[in-house]
Amino acid sequence: MSAYTCFMIPRIAENRIRELAGQFPVVVITGPRQSGKTTLIKAMYPDLPYYNLERPDILERVREDPQGFLSSLKGKKIIIDEAQRFPELTSWIQSRVDEKPEPGQFFLTGSNQPLLRSQIGQSLAGRAAYFFLTPFSLKELGTLAPESLEELLFKGFYPPLYDRPFKPVDWFSQYVQTYLERDLNQLAQVKDLHSFHRFLRLCAGRTGRVLNMSDLARDADISHTTARHWLSLLEAGFLIFFIQPWHRNLQKRLVKSPKLYFFDTGLAGYLAGINSAEQWETHPLRGAFFETLVVAELVKTGTLSIPDTEWYFWASHSGIEIDLIKETRGTAYAYEIKSSATFRPEFIKNLKAWGHTAGIPDDHLFLLYNGDESFVYQGVSVLPWREALFQ
Repeated sequence: MSAYTCFMIPRIAENRIRELAGQFPVVVITGPRQSGKTTLIKAMYPDLPYYNLERPDILERVREDPQGFLSSLKGKKIIIDEAQRFPELTSWIQSRVDEKPEPGQFFLTGSNQPLLRSQIGQSLAGRAAYFFLTPFSLKELGTLAPESLEELLFKGFYPPLYDRPFKPVDWFSQYVQTYLERDLNQLAQVKDLHSFHRFLRLCAGRTGRVLNMSDLARDADISHTTARHWLSLLEAGFLIFFIQPWHRNLQKRLVKSPKLYFFDTGLAGYLAGINSAEQWETHPLRGAFFETLVVAELVKTGTLSIPDTEWYFWASHSGIEIDLIKETRGTAYAYEIKSSATFRPEFIKNLKAWGHTAGIPDDHLFLLYNGDESFVYQGVSVLPWREALFQ
């Protein structure tokens, strides 16, 4: 496979970024390291001057004389990569934008959202638009995606695993070290990296599950406060996300804690001790990781196509659960996710019961499973998961 494969994979995000650039003077593209931010923005705007603040010489130049740096550009539109390395630059960008408020002047990228957002929130409020870029989606990979579910769970979606000859375990090992030793210390100066690495592994084993903060803190041998803080670091670093419970006037005792998900099953699997795709054939976490894969893909592509989409799950203390609820402009859709390749009628029991109670019509209910046939059963759409994700 060519080293330039990543340039040949169109990103669905491109249209949305161009739309934002047509309205706002500054577009900020955030996301995890190695998600393709730089590749995308340089491919979209190949003629714009590009400055990477990871380079010490460029960072020193910008820090020493930010006003002179911007003046030397003579009004050109530019790309500034890893802008969180010198977030104070945004105050100088504000002055230029206020003098000449035309859209699409600055494209800033960053993998450290809190540092970047706090400075931009102070100096570029109303002048900057944010866009969150995840690793590849299944739709973007198309025929490059592994055919087997086990291989896809194992490999995940990070671009370097598709454009260079990395072994997933080796690449994830280096990725985690970079995160622990570099980004994490930038975020919070965590001193006990061994304990944090153990915490990471424990979180990976809980992907796709309702978060029990007390159990997680106990198993990690840390305080409840530390566990909450470390989870916020993982969320800020784009490794995990949370789905909140749905509460719309259902008269039942509801689970109020969120569900925890990793954005990438390859990374989560590495942290959980998965060393080969074959392990997923019989692994006890297979169902939770399959749910993680499907939920992450739905959230990636669904939020991009309709930005004001919100995502929830529903669970009662009696054990009834709906894996995912999408709410778009007041309309709700519900999804059950099963790793089984064989459909069974009991799979839709919770969907039907919840839909009836919540007043959601049957044609807004979906069962996504690991089989090959698509059909409608008692009004519920039963779909192979790949088919659903490509829609």
